[in-house]
Amino acid sequence: MELRILATTDLHGHLRGHDYATGLPTPDTGLARIASLIAEARAEHPNTLLFDNGDFLQGTPLVDYWGQSRGLSETEIHPMIAAMNALGYDAGMIGNHEFNFGLDYLVRVLRDARHPLLLSNMTALEAGWRQAERRRWPQPQWPVLRWPVLPSTILKRSFRARDGQRHGLRIGIIGLLPPEATEGDRPRLADRLGARGMAEAAQLIVPQLRAAGADIVIALAHTGIEPLRPEGAMPSENLALALAAVEGIDALICGHSHMPFPTPNAPDSPADLACGIDAGRGLLNGRPAVLPGRWGSHLGVIDLVLRRDGDGRWRPSESQAGLRPVARRTGPQSLVSVVREHPRVVTLATPAHNEMIDRLSRVIGRTDRPLTSFFATVAPCAALDVVADVQAGFIRARLAGTAEGELPLLSAVAPSKAGGRGGPRHYVDIPAGPVTMRDVIDLYGYPNLASALCVTGEELADWLEHAAGAFLRIAPGATDATLMNPAFPCYNFDTISGLSYEIDLTQPARFTPGGCLADPGARRIRALCHAGQPVTPGQRFIVATNTYRSSGAGGFPRVAASPILFGDEANLRDLVLQHAEAHGGFRPRARHNWRFTPLPGATVTFDTAPAARGRLHEAEGARLEEIGLTAQGFLKLRMTL
Repeated sequence: MELRILATTDLHGHLRGHDYATGLPTPDTGLARIASLIAEARAEHPNTLLFDNGDFLQGTPLVDYWGQSRGLSETEIHPMIAAMNALGYDAGMIGNHEFNFGLDYLVRVLRDARHPLLLSNMTALEAGWRQAERRRWPQPQWPVLRWPVLPSTILKRSFRARDGQRHGLRIGIIGLLPPEATEGDRPRLADRLGARGMAEAAQLIVPQLRAAGADIVIALAHTGIEPLRPEGAMPSENLALALAAVEGIDALICGHSHMPFPTPNAPDSPADLACGIDAGRGLLNGRPAVLPGRWGSHLGVIDLVLRRDGDGRWRPSESQAGLRPVARRTGPQSLVSVVREHPRVVTLATPAHNEMIDRLSRVIGRTDRPLTSFFATVAPCAALDVVADVQAGFIRARLAGTAEGELPLLSAVAPSKAGGRGGPRHYVDIPAGPVTMRDVIDLYGYPNLASALCVTGEELADWLEHAAGAFLRIAPGATDATLMNPAFPCYNFDTISGLSYEIDLTQPARFTPGGCLADPGARRIRALCHAGQPVTPGQRFIVATNTYRSSGAGGFPRVAASPILFGDEANLRDLVLQHAEAHGGFRPRARHNWRFTPLPGATVTFDTAPAARGRLHEAEGARLEEIGLTAQGFLKLRMTL
């Protein structure tokens, strides 16, 4: 018997191929495009199953609006669920971003799904669990939920074998999510969610599925792919390799990292092959696996050949794993769709899509200068300073009249859109002039809540040291050295307003991108000052930030250990909107509070948006020149240090 497994992951609300921040169509995203690939793949094969691997309810203005403020009536079905119902998904799992709008909203949305939703290593609990956590996140008691998510299931299907006869097949399904990935939502979840390790849960549940008669077991694993870290290292959220070693798992659908797998056109690293990662053939420890990109960029396809064993059960004997993209690149700035959007999904999405277009077009003020993130990782950024000011203003008002309100107030922000894995269009780009709701959403893209921490000067220094891991080490006198560390996400490059400091790129990074102490003697942060005076280790500060960062997410261990004053229910995107409405828009100014320590004669290169061409003067204080477009469509710049 032959079986085809189809998979999506990390759709993040990309129902249509449309960029709501720019109002333009996108050729390489959207469930509507994936739907056409699904139809093609089903037409080629008589025996197919379709799975989603989580993170589908958050990530675009459309779904964030439904989750944050619009909500659902009793008779409405969430547009993502409606599309999945129409496509006939066989099962799905819950990703970490499904928790971004709270458990009550999640339960309501999932009520209408026609396919089982799975999460094997996490479950909703009654109030009272994790007493220790309540000291950091004071929350009221919550009622017990009717949790609609299953720890596992066995799908019973009838498929046609090579002999022309139909045979029953029992497919065991588990769903696994790294518990660390939900840390940023701790204020919303409080005592309502219990967790165990992914491998621990798999080792417990897979034998149960086998004992219950499962012929094969498929793991929906919302986790990325990387070599296993040594014992004692910072925990990783990318543990697909460990799950592939669990006895009884036959195939894996991976996700979370947004990094496509397999990649047959890229050379296999000997180190990866040695640890069990075969990116050319799509194997993890010998098991077939796919990671279908993000936002509907790829459809994952695993083809299995099943044969009966001595007990009469079907078992995999051969496999082939691959990805089908919705678009192909024909040049540095040319990306062409290979499929049209499926009309059925387009029809289902149209009411919600049009409602969102109308909402985003509303003018709420003006900005007297462009707001972009083109240069946010190499120079002070006016767009980030807008968010920092809003964040600090809210925290200042909340702490007025308290002892903490007498302490110096700082504000930590990071670029949510600065290229990287998001591609050359993934930047904030708001022109001078009228500001619309679309621009506010572009300026702050995540549904984070406001939060405040009390930190010491020593903790502040380590906070910035970890952020400085965004850069590779640069030798004095280097010529066109690569600046950015590709393993470090841009959204973890925090800058802190209210301080002044330099980043010395000649020094090694103190922390790994995951937050482990790499070199205890390393210090990149120089001349750290507040109000013109050096910051001392024992000095106390209040830092305005968001709940994602105050939970320690992003590998900021010293941040996670700091006392949290509160994780408020105030959504930062709403605060930015309220600020714009109250002040008639934005009056941004970059503060120039940080810089790279000068390195005479040294030059580095980095990538930015092609839209930055002719606008290098906006990176105030930075000496930049254009090199040209990369094969991926980025604009490569040279910076003189």
